[in-house]
Amino acid sequence: MSNIELDFNLSAYDYFLPEHLIAQDPVTPRDRSRLFLVNADKSFSHQYFYQLPKFLRPGDLLVMNNTRVIPARLYGQTPSGLAVEVLLSDQVVGEGKSDHWQALVKPGKKLPIGSTILFGGGLSAQIVGLCPEIRGRELAFQLPPSKTLLETIADLGVTPLPPYITHSKSEPHQYQTVYAEQAGAIAAPTAGLHFTLDLLETLKQQGIELDFITLHVGIGTFRPVEAEDIRDHQIHQEWLEVNAATIEKIKATKARGGRVVGVGTTVARSLETSNYQPFTGKTNLMIYPGYQWRVLDGLITNFHTPKSSLMMLVSSFLSDRQFLLDLYQEAIAHNYRFYSFGDAMLLWR
Repeated sequence: MSNIELDFNLSAYDYFLPEHLIAQDPVTPRDRSRLFLVNADKSFSHQYFYQLPKFLRPGDLLVMNNTRVIPARLYGQTPSGLAVEVLLSDQVVGEGKSDHWQALVKPGKKLPIGSTILFGGGLSAQIVGLCPEIRGRELAFQLPPSKTLLETIADLGVTPLPPYITHSKSEPHQYQTVYAEQAGAIAAPTAGLHFTLDLLETLKQQGIELDFITLHVGIGTFRPVEAEDIRDHQIHQEWLEVNAATIEKIKATKARGGRVVGVGTTVARSLETSNYQPFTGKTNLMIYPGYQWRVLDGLITNFHTPKSSLMMLVSSFLSDRQFLLDLYQEAIAHNYRFYSFGDAMLLWR
């Protein structure tokens, strides 16, 4: 099999990770995490995240995702007493559906359309349809008077952590970026977890521009790729907004010879979806080797799970899948911490 054919093969994105390298808690302070610096010429070095200003230049632009994680895991029961667990995914868009959400529901097989779930605090929901794309359900929520769903679940819901974080001592605020603003994600854009307010201020004083897009991270980002030919995988749509002011900043940065650096794969997908135009809507863009990048010059990202669509995106950014796998082996050999609470990479094209 040729290298090009391997790039489309799911098993070509597999690697072994020792369990002790799966980070269960974040580093404190946040910017004391490690930073694996990878240059465009494929040279690399081992740094720390607080050193990030050394590797950026005045006139560069950092674009971050200001989505905010909601307490999306809810526990309730049916009127007959059956315990139910709900994980919200995406708000349903449509007239009269402001309180409808797509969600994963357990035990789904025992909850047909029409079933009612009671959560307490005056909150309940009825299952009104199926959502085959996430293997879930559409829920219509009934809310307490004068409250929105997000206000209601602030006290009832639990912030969901990824399943590989099994014994974390972290607090909910540690699974939010310091610039989280727009509520709607069910998972954090984890490349941004390394920034502190002091580090952001240092970057600004150095002449680095900062700007934000919003992509509400949903099931799609983390749903396993199951198709052996990765080109057959369909990513669940996620809502994003890239406003006109951000596009103008990107164009101005490019015009003056500055570099545009995306903080996380969500920013990468957002800017590539927008393609230098303002955009509000949903994206299911999947990026894998062969994709022609148009916007980003640099990418800050964490280390991702084997066979994930995120590994395929980063492989495409580096234009070399085997190089990415080699970098991961180097990181493992140097005891980098992996996944959501783990360390970061700064990659240059």
